[in-house]
Formats: sequence, C-alpha cells, structure tokens
Amino acid sequence: MRTLGNILWFFLAGWQLFLGYAIAGLVGFILIITIPFGVAAWRIAGFVVWPFGRTVVTKETAGVGSALGNILWLVLFGWWLAALHIVTGLFLAITIIGIPLAVANWKMVPLALWPLGREVVPVEVAEYRTAFQVPSWGSQ
Repeated sequence: MRTLGNILWFFLAGWQLFLGYAIAGLVGFILIITIPFGVAAWRIAGFVVWPFGRTVVTKETAGVGSALGNILWLVLFGWWLAALHIVTGLFLAITIIGIPLAVANWKMVPLALWPLGREVVPVEVAEYRTAFQVPSWGSQ
C-alpha cells in the first residue's frame, strides 16, 4: 500500500514539492553561509518525493543552534515552502482520491517551517525508538 501511495504522491505532488525544496537548497548553497540550510532542504526534498513509510522525528542532540537556525530558515525559506504545501494540499483535496494526499501534505507544513533539529527515519525506526524510550524522572 505504501508503494501505491508513494507512486500517486510522486505524480500528483511529490515532483513539484521536490522542485521547491531543491531550489531552496540551491539558494542555500549559493549564499555559502546558509549551506546548512541547503543540506536540510535537500534532506527534506528526498522525503517529499517518497514520504509514505517514513516519518520525521526530533533529534535528541538538537539544541539552541537548531532553534536559532530555524528562525532564520523561517524567514528565508520556510514561509514559501509551507505555502507551497498548503496550496498543493488544496489542489489535491479537490478530488476524493487526493484527500489523503492533501492531509499528508498539510502534515508536512510544520517540517517546512521548522526543519532543523529533525531527521527523516523509516516508520519502524520511529516506533522502535518510541517503544524503548526511557521515561524521564518526573513522569509516572
């Protein structure tokens, strides 16, 4: 089922979103100081081409640098990439077949706005990490 979803996704939304992230990545590389943003954009570009079966999780090692970088990302790239997800989702929602793809598209908006400090992993890896997560001292 994931393969069918990914094939539909690629033809209806994936390639357009890939182009948006690829352009953001190229701009990030051209401006030199924003190379980490270019790397993040290319990582997300790989995710938006073939998203089903993978998910985004927060990196445990992310710190203040990621938060500050995300603020700059939001100003430079995030707002128009999020708008691209919203508009693409609206077009997908026109048809019944496209509604699940539109919902998946809208779930990517937070990633488009705030990508640093996150990583793309297979769903099974995310479930494994959640299942064997050590509870903190304050939770019961």
